[in-house]
Amino acid sequence: MKRLLGHDLAELKYIATLFGLPPFTGKQIADWLYKKQVKDIDGMTNLSKVARERISSEYVVGREPYVDKMVSADGTKKYLFFSESCHYGIEAVMIPDEERCTICVSSQAGCKMGCKFCMTARQGFHGNLTSTEIISQFMEIDEAGKLTNAVFMGMGEPLDNYANVSRAIEILTADWGFGWSPRRITLSTIGVLPVLRQYLDETRCHLAVSLHNPFESERAEMMPMQKAYPIADTIELIKQYDFTGQRRVSFEYIMFEGKNDTKRHADALTKLLRSLECRVNLIRFHRIPECSLAPSSMPVIENFQRRLNDAGILTTLRASRGEDILAACGMLAGKKQDQ
Repeated sequence: MKRLLGHDLAELKYIATLFGLPPFTGKQIADWLYKKQVKDIDGMTNLSKVARERISSEYVVGREPYVDKMVSADGTKKYLFFSESCHYGIEAVMIPDEERCTICVSSQAGCKMGCKFCMTARQGFHGNLTSTEIISQFMEIDEAGKLTNAVFMGMGEPLDNYANVSRAIEILTADWGFGWSPRRITLSTIGVLPVLRQYLDETRCHLAVSLHNPFESERAEMMPMQKAYPIADTIELIKQYDFTGQRRVSFEYIMFEGKNDTKRHADALTKLLRSLECRVNLIRFHRIPECSLAPSSMPVIENFQRRLNDAGILTTLRASRGEDILAACGMLAGKKQDQ
């Protein structure tokens, strides 16, 4: 059976006409899918019984429930979903923080970017998630009704699956969809050009760039896609957009002992970002199997942070969440913990 969830308003109107129904039926279906969040077509009670029967002959709502859940000592939860399109497990993470409840969403099963410090990259690439599978992560976790923010920072490179990610963002932000403000959503990327330009033109959502090293040759050693998408080109593109208002750009910087945590790196990072209205998020590295990289010590991280702040680059240290359940940055693998 085909799935209604994940379609935009124009597509739902077209589907309605295929069954001899007026186009406005598509708007009614969207309302049931995204605002009332029904789980079956029979629950769309302002559609006639005949209309529901016609649609049900070929379609289901199509929400994908999670198959496993783990809870961290700090309250973070990791949800395992099975992607039918990719035949592979994918994970979403719920991060509670006082008034905020953030979901970290996956956009691919595995990843083809090959970053040396990432567990997801170790899995290889198994396929793009559909918009149905992306939206299901928002709707099926236990905290679905409490979500305040979303970050596309889970498994995969969102801009490598932009067709489905952009459709999901439209569903989340459109009046006929979830009705979220774009300011509640952040997309993280290594800087996939020219798709990054398309994202910046088409949405008002926030941007986070995985930087991790200001020197191009050193960045290429840990992030092979630096050769295809140089960080200097990414930053030159970002400079063409206005981030002085409510829209934000941040740079993610995982700290590796002796690899990117020296005065030389801090000064080069300052030079690279000086003319940008931005934030740098420092992240403690979480060790992964068969990786020689080690985390920087807290005194080194704090000194690095202080140097950047003193140079006028707003720099914060991101709290590590969910490490005990392999839910922290770079640790998602799409498997049960005992596998």
